[in-house]
Amino acid sequence: MSRVGPEEIRTGRLVLVPLRAEHADEMAGVLSDPALYAFTGGAPAAVPELRSRYARMIAGPSDPAVSWCNWVLLLREEGCLTGTVQATVTEDGGDGAGRTAEVAWVVGTPWQGRGIATEAARALVARLGELGVRTVVAHIHPDHGASAAVAAAAGLSPTGHLHDGEVRWRLTLPEG
Repeated sequence: MSRVGPEEIRTGRLVLVPLRAEHADEMAGVLSDPALYAFTGGAPAAVPELRSRYARMIAGPSDPAVSWCNWVLLLREEGCLTGTVQATVTEDGGDGAGRTAEVAWVVGTPWQGRGIATEAARALVARLGELGVRTVVAHIHPDHGASAAVAAAAGLSPTGHLHDGEVRWRLTLPEG
């Protein structure tokens, strides 16, 4: 199978727009609340740093068996970006398990509590299934109830396995 790339995804309220470097201008504001990093670490990035990071993400990994798929979340009603979703897709390692995707999401503080992350995560998981992904994984801090709720709403379940202090959540998708 070949590398996969992000394509636009539409939901009831959102457009998941493939990431571009110029999104950094607006996303720096969306991601500016230090509270967003309480469970993941790090700190808000300035526009130049974010633009550089986005350029690296768009360029993709050097490993041809890995695809980085990144989207910004456009809330159509308000005409603004509200967050991101991402998936790192890995080709079948020869074990017959099919493609695996590690997923993550973040929604800026002003838009939290409105179901945006859930809507985006569900759309992401559905698209990954269309792309031949069979296993979806997320790593969530055990105290991050909101992110755990998003994972559960997208169909993932906690495995009880800890990785770097985070709970591994997993979903096995049916074959095409």
